[in-house]
Amino acid sequence: MFVLLEGQEALRPRNRSAAKPGLSSGFLPKRQGKPAPKGAFGPQSRSRAAGRPLARALDRGREAWHKVRPTAHLGVEVTAAAKTADKQAPGTAQRGSCANCGAALRGRWCHDCGQSADDHKRSILHLGWEAIEGLLHLDGRLARTLPDLFFRPGRLARDYMEGRIARHVPPFRLFLAALVIFILAAEVAAHHYTLDQERQKEAKAAALATPAGRAAEAAKIRNEAAASRTEDLREAATDHAEDLKDKDEKPGKVEARYQRQLAKTEARYAEALAHADRVAQGLPEPPKPPSATENWRKVAQRRAAENPEYYWTVLFGWGHRLAWVLLPAVGLMLAAVYRNKPQIFLYDHLTVAMQLMAFIFLISAPAFLMSSPWIFYWLAAALLWTPVNLFQTLRGGYGSSVVGAAVKTAIVWVANLVIFCVLTFALSMWSLAQLA
Repeated sequence: MFVLLEGQEALRPRNRSAAKPGLSSGFLPKRQGKPAPKGAFGPQSRSRAAGRPLARALDRGREAWHKVRPTAHLGVEVTAAAKTADKQAPGTAQRGSCANCGAALRGRWCHDCGQSADDHKRSILHLGWEAIEGLLHLDGRLARTLPDLFFRPGRLARDYMEGRIARHVPPFRLFLAALVIFILAAEVAAHHYTLDQERQKEAKAAALATPAGRAAEAAKIRNEAAASRTEDLREAATDHAEDLKDKDEKPGKVEARYQRQLAKTEARYAEALAHADRVAQGLPEPPKPPSATENWRKVAQRRAAENPEYYWTVLFGWGHRLAWVLLPAVGLMLAAVYRNKPQIFLYDHLTVAMQLMAFIFLISAPAFLMSSPWIFYWLAAALLWTPVNLFQTLRGGYGSSVVGAAVKTAIVWVANLVIFCVLTFALSMWSLAQLA
């Protein structure tokens, strides 16, 4: 590379008309027919280049380069003159410097650590929204992801598997947001259930505080005990008659079994009448001695009925862990039914599993907030919609045929229902074991 400092006349053509128009021998643009000034790039010709915009810009860049000095960590450090020239960015904690690392600020972001130049002072409402947005990162992509999740799951699964994620909420973030919404809805339902139980206990205690209320409650207990006794005696008589018709049954054993059933029925009826008498007199219930025949499950159930709030606390404390167990289970089940497609990796199956679990959580969450007449209809619709959504996912995401997607949907859906029931039963037993 030639830099002409002096002696440019030697390189300039003697016939000026032979030079190309618009170009000069000094490599600077010039007007046609006029040569470039001597030493346009030389240190002694800055005054001559003052009228040239390009030369003036190059001179300013060279002077700015000599005003910076290298540092040991990230390249260059602006001198004190440059720092004083910087103006205070809007919202900065210190004038012209980053609150995090102290580097000079030029604009809204720190060039050294990347922190925003804002002062980060917010209202309580803004702070709460930033917490939600930081956890779930809800933005405009949610409006494109949710319709596909509910109505076009196959296209959403295909976009996830082929890497078109920029237009959608990432699958793990979608799964996490749906899980949080499901847990919050379940917590609200459990809280309302506990409040209803407490109100019923308070109303019952208020009714038993008066003689008329105690008499009414005692009469109710006697009527229920009489109806239960009549029903038990009818069932015992029916069973006794059928056993006598069976030739394989011995009459002595049949009669002994019938007498035991009658004795149990009369004992329950006598206990109910004694309880009614204590209620009518306002006497407390005597402590029930522990029985050798009563196992830990019955004890735990009685304690859960006495303290439902603690039971729900234990249940929900472990309930959200079911999602983290179901997620790999669904992914492994998808990998098993699509083992003949080696181009689809386990990561892709887990991505589809996150999408399916997010759909299940979002469609089940409203059921916790509904009243009893409507909750059964909603759950029935959800039970029908979920396998249809899974079928659409396998059909569009994996490219399966109609018959293949239907068969794989049945296998995955039934297997995961069994896994879910087993895990739910184990969770309920674990929660009861904490109360025993």
